[in-house]
Amino acid sequence: MRQRSLLILTTAVTAGALTLSACGSRDDSGNSGEGGTTVVIGVDAPLTGKLSALGQGIKNSAELAAKTANKNKEVEGITFEIVALDDVAQPGTGQQNANRIIDNEKAIAAIGPLNSNVAPPMQKAFDSAGMAQISPANTAPELTQGKDWRSGEKVRPFDTYFRTSTTDAIQGPYAAQYMYDEKKLKKVFVIDDKKTYGAGLAATFKDEFVKLGGKVVGTDHVNPEDTDFSAVATKVSNAGADFVYYGGEYPAGAPLSDQIKKAGAKIPVVGGDALFSGEYIKLAKKNSEGDIASSVGAPLETLDTAKSFMKAYDEAGYDLPYEAYGGYSYDSVWAIIQGVKAVTEANDGKLPDDMDKARADVVKAIQDVSFEGVSGKVAFDEFGDTTNKQLSLYEVKDGKHVPVKTGEYEG
Repeated sequence: MRQRSLLILTTAVTAGALTLSACGSRDDSGNSGEGGTTVVIGVDAPLTGKLSALGQGIKNSAELAAKTANKNKEVEGITFEIVALDDVAQPGTGQQNANRIIDNEKAIAAIGPLNSNVAPPMQKAFDSAGMAQISPANTAPELTQGKDWRSGEKVRPFDTYFRTSTTDAIQGPYAAQYMYDEKKLKKVFVIDDKKTYGAGLAATFKDEFVKLGGKVVGTDHVNPEDTDFSAVATKVSNAGADFVYYGGEYPAGAPLSDQIKKAGAKIPVVGGDALFSGEYIKLAKKNSEGDIASSVGAPLETLDTAKSFMKAYDEAGYDLPYEAYGGYSYDSVWAIIQGVKAVTEANDGKLPDDMDKARADVVKAIQDVSFEGVSGKVAFDEFGDTTNKQLSLYEVKDGKHVPVKTGEYEG
């Protein structure tokens, strides 16, 4: 996981984009039931399992965007329907879900996944089908900039893939600068879970921290499926580190933090956006105090464009919060809706009858969308990355993630 007209195109204002009434019946499709052509937007996320809190926030926010568009007739003659599929955070399942969405004759585009390691097989599938995919949460740089991005040789692998969240290429270094320059902590123990997201994030943090003059006093890896981290916690305790940087997700990060403190190292654990969840605090309890998580974008509560979203989400009565990626999920769906809108306006008020052409036209239109969204300005650069490079850092204080810094990484 907000203002008068939440979403404003650079060329036109969408009046009352988030004017949702509580009487609007809630269903899992996000379909308002109004007539016209039904267009499906697929959603892939972990809806069950350890990361389900984040996945459900993505799904719910996607539904809210579709319902808002339907209620306000954002695209005349088009009713948007959300079809959400559970990838259980597994690449193979994500690929199967991508194929299911592609095979849906009403599907125009999709959002997801949450996990960067789930993305590659999905990217290939959607690209082969000529269908747009927008992730609200993937942060691994290579997904948009290619495997050689570190050397400066950036090549976009798939023209159909976009994301509304910024990348680990700046998220890790942003946290490194904060810990070294502002927290004045010079010694770090770096741990990762060996997955695409965690290992990549830890590497970008470590590179920047060392460049600044910091010292890495130890490194290790953990299995994210484990719950006993006593061995690595003892290593941390004996290393004399000022803090720990963990590249990974909250299901392992929270117990790791808890056990590090219990081993005697009363030092903060710092990590990326996958630690920015209320579930992290629930799992680590009092030993989460002082821990820090970075996240993409500015805190939603500070953005005028987010206020209507937060209010509408609350009024919709969802059982779970929108979490770290809710705003980015809403914006991902809205980008697709604006792409559909642009295509219909250029085609006598309807989508092309040939679905392959309709999908391809929407991909091109998404590349050019630009609007003020829940998370701020939404637009995509030549790699499909968001042009919004803002980042925030949150520290756990009195059992809540409290924003302590927001800005852009200056490399």
